[in-house]
Amino acid sequence: MTFSATTILVLALIAALIVAAGVWAYSTANRLDRLHVRGDQARDALEAALSRRAVVARTVAISMTGPAADPAVAERSKRLVALADRAERADWRSRETAENQLAAALSALDITQLRPQLVAELADAEARVLIARRFHNDAVRDTLALRTRRPVRLLHLGGTAPLPTYFEIAERVTPAATTGLDVDTVRTSARVILLDEQDRVLLLRGHDPQTPDMPFWFTVGGGIEPGETLRTAAVRELWEETGFALDSSLLRGPLWRRVAVFPFDGELIRSEELFFVARTKTFTPSAADPTAWERHCVTANKWCTPEDIAELDREGETVYPYHLDQLLPEAITASAALTDPEVRSIR
Repeated sequence: MTFSATTILVLALIAALIVAAGVWAYSTANRLDRLHVRGDQARDALEAALSRRAVVARTVAISMTGPAADPAVAERSKRLVALADRAERADWRSRETAENQLAAALSALDITQLRPQLVAELADAEARVLIARRFHNDAVRDTLALRTRRPVRLLHLGGTAPLPTYFEIAERVTPAATTGLDVDTVRTSARVILLDEQDRVLLLRGHDPQTPDMPFWFTVGGGIEPGETLRTAAVRELWEETGFALDSSLLRGPLWRRVAVFPFDGELIRSEELFFVARTKTFTPSAADPTAWERHCVTANKWCTPEDIAELDREGETVYPYHLDQLLPEAITASAALTDPEVRSIR
């Protein structure tokens, strides 16, 4: 049997493609392995930083007690010790909740009543947590960016390792002069859970300018400008980002409050977000007055059901706030209420 030159050329090209695909798959699998190792190391460092903060929190609590301690102070000290113990012993799945409770207790401390050495220790411990969490979340972001690519998923190059998850906790951020960190501690945002007739929520898709390959989804809203109320800011942001003019009397809330510290465009941001809910008929959003970031980095919008939100999370495109698919029933109920709901904290 003889082969023509064309047949040989085609076979050679097919062989070359197979070899190239094999080399790519091998190198990608190795890269994923290195990313997983990096993620494990970052998680270990974060756990160490959190444990150190728990130790410092117990030391602070003990320093508050004494023979002449006020009963209320003694009770706060006892609770702080209990929260530190719980945070340190919690498994990873419940660690965020435990750490948020500890952070809230630390936020209630009057540090002017502590010895300067303890104030410095507490500030250092919190700064280490902040830095460790940032490195951990960066490692998670890079791993997800590769693991969620379609060829990687189809070829199962990630193996059986579970997808890593971000670690989001509210931090009590001490001044930059104390911690050495430059953190924006005053950014407050008004956000809107905008529902249509089918109980779908409007979400926007965007990305950090420095990580365009790691998109995320978020609700409509943004920072409050000087002199604005929360409701005024919510209505303005809704119009600027979607072109929809809403009567502020139709807003219910705020019903949720979310505080997070996260890296964005090379800076570390501390954001307090307050969420309203409102209803409207389905429309096609078209930004009326987008910011420079929105023009370049907001790439899509979608009316989402809870199932849509869960699917986005599975695909590695994080939806903020977390667990929005589980929160939507609460927002739906609030939208039909005649009075504003009580605000509660979410992640």
